[in-house]
Amino acid sequence: MLELRIRGRDYAQPVLGEVFATIKRGDRICLLGPSGIGKTTLINAIAGLDHSMPAGAVVGRETLRVGYLFQEHRLLPWRSLKANLRLVGASDEEAEHLLRQVGLAGYGHYLPDQLSLGMARRAALARCLAVKPDLLLLDEPFASLDPVMAGDLKQLIAGILDANPDMAMICVTHDSGDAELLANRLWYLDGKPARLQWDDRVVESGAVRELLEQLRRLDRVGS
Repeated sequence: MLELRIRGRDYAQPVLGEVFATIKRGDRICLLGPSGIGKTTLINAIAGLDHSMPAGAVVGRETLRVGYLFQEHRLLPWRSLKANLRLVGASDEEAEHLLRQVGLAGYGHYLPDQLSLGMARRAALARCLAVKPDLLLLDEPFASLDPVMAGDLKQLIAGILDANPDMAMICVTHDSGDAELLANRLWYLDGKPARLQWDDRVVESGAVRELLEQLRRLDRVGS
């Protein structure tokens, strides 16, 4: 589906080092690591937003539909939610269905600034789904949400992934609990320049927290 061949140090990428990985359909990856290590830089590269990344660093992206849920909702503030979805190709009927899917039935005429942060993020998720993504990129989707809103959004995303088993996901997070719920594969990014220090399947749901603590301890020892 997608192959990463990032040779950071060879191509003047000061944040990312060498990152080699293959993403397959159905992979649900949570990307963890220390703050500021380059997690957002990595998914921006995967999304094609880093134009300094050389050709061949991300193989297969041109054949995929990618949905990207940023930390900011990035909806056009002067357009209604339904109009924002139409801009990415959804029909009126599809827009209503998508808004209903993310729990925003009846809000199609609202402007983004009329919504709470949690609702705006769900509307942005609906926009991601409007492109019928093969790969869903999530950059700290639960940041700044209260526990109830964050929990609702996690369950919503988990349900969407369960309903679309071929969809792949990469979710940047700092919370092992997010990985416990969403991930079937764990990435841990660390180092200067940053590399994947861990890339493996999540076999037991209760193992993520312990593994993450071990990786963080290694990070503290190494520093």
